[in-house]
Amino acid sequence: MAKRLIPTLNRVLVEKIVPPSKTAAGILLPEKSSQGMVDDREQLNSGKVIAVGPGLRNREGEMIPMSVKEGDTVLLPEYGGSQVNLDDKEYHLYRDEDILGTLHD
Repeated sequence: MAKRLIPTLNRVLVEKIVPPSKTAAGILLPEKSSQGMVDDREQLNSGKVIAVGPGLRNREGEMIPMSVKEGDTVLLPEYGGSQVNLDDKEYHLYRDEDILGTLHD
């Protein structure tokens, strides 16, 4: 099995960020305990960029650069992307234009 996936064209490999199911004090949180909070919705639809493809070329043959880079935290659409499993980890492949934006602290 492959150990590293390098996306082609304008694709982005993302690992979704899973919110913690336990607090620092050790209290277990139910999955839907904080439904309706903005922070939790953002965490559910965010991910870390693991790898990016080289990008697309326009009609003149010039390279269109990717809008994200490895290590960025991005906001993902609710639906879409292709699920990929590598080394017992779940990743998702998205097109560059499908990513909604980058998240900054």
